[in-house]
Parts: sequence; structure tokens; C-alpha cells
Amino acid sequence: QVQLVESGGGLVQAGGSLTLSCAASGSTFTLNSMSWFRQVPGNERDSVAVITSIGTTNYADSVKGRFTISRDNTKNSVYLQMDNLKPGDTAVYYCNARGLTPRGPFTVWGQGTQVTVSS
Repeated sequence: QVQLVESGGGLVQAGGSLTLSCAASGSTFTLNSMSWFRQVPGNERDSVAVITSIGTTNYADSVKGRFTISRDNTKNSVYLQMDNLKPGDTAVYYCNARGLTPRGPFTVWGQGTQVTVSS
């Protein structure tokens, strides 16, 4: 079973920066795409950024030029560098990973980490 553990959320002023981290652990597995989503209470969970196993990235329009997703395949980890944060970025951020185990494909979510941006 693959699990994701996130860290790095917190409270920051508008214009500030935060870095989120997410590490995968478990038995034998291969990671394919890794992503960050965010959710505000009462709204759907929205994709923020995704990175493939070969490093191709894609971002939501609202974060392009401010957020950077990266991964370290040696550590089974993905990161989200968030710069020039805005109050509208306030949300719970979730890490997502897709991959394969000997039992077949999987999709797993992290527990979520709160990011609050004050004006």
C-alpha cells in the first residue's frame, strides 16, 4: 500500500512564499504523475499543478508564473514552491500520486495541508 505524507503548509502574508513537500512510501511501487490539488470548503478540489515521471509540467492558469512543481524521484517526493502568494490561494492543499504496484495501478491522496494567505 502506498501512502503520501505532506508537510509545509502554514500562514503567510500576501506576497510571501511557502514550499509544500509530499513523500510517498510503501511497498514496491513505481510513481507516474504526481500532482497538487487544492480545495476551499464548499468547492470542488481543483488541480493546481502536475508533473509527469519525465518532468513535464502543467499548471492551472491562476498559478502560472507564481508556483513551481518539481520532484525528486530518488526520494519519491514532489514539491510545490509557491511565490507571490495571494489571499485567493488560501485552501487545503492535497498531494496526489498515480503509479503501479505488482497488484496493479493506484491513485493515492495525501492528508492535506492548510495554506492561509493573509492580506
